[in-house]
Amino acid sequence: MEFLEGLGLLGLFIGSFLAATIVPFSADVLMVGMLAADGDMVAVITVATLGNWIGGLTSYWVGRAGRWEWIERLHVRRETLERQKSKIDRFGAPIALLTWVPFIGDVFAVALGFYRVKFVPMAIYMFIGKCGRFIGWALLYYGFFG
Repeated sequence: MEFLEGLGLLGLFIGSFLAATIVPFSADVLMVGMLAADGDMVAVITVATLGNWIGGLTSYWVGRAGRWEWIERLHVRRETLERQKSKIDRFGAPIALLTWVPFIGDVFAVALGFYRVKFVPMAIYMFIGKCGRFIGWALLYYGFFG
């Protein structure tokens, strides 16, 4: 974590990207650390959002590359996949608003790709959710520490 903080905004981008993939990492802590080090709020939010969004899009494309046969080999029943698909189909791209949620957000991103949710609307919703997350953290930070 200190290594990434030492890289400044580039480190924030890398950390935020990694946190949006299956790599267990906290972009929030890194972002707050940058704010505490007197980082420019707009730049920090922008870089954290872009890194996390591109990481989420990467997870989407990993899911998109998946095949039902591969999942079935992991002993997941086709009925389970179809039940999940019906939920994804019902809610669609707005589910991407939840990709900011730690851990399960990554699963949502992969699932959105796996079930072939339309890319552009999903990407827009994902961006909104992730940007809102980092704005929220910045507001909390400045609310408590001025």
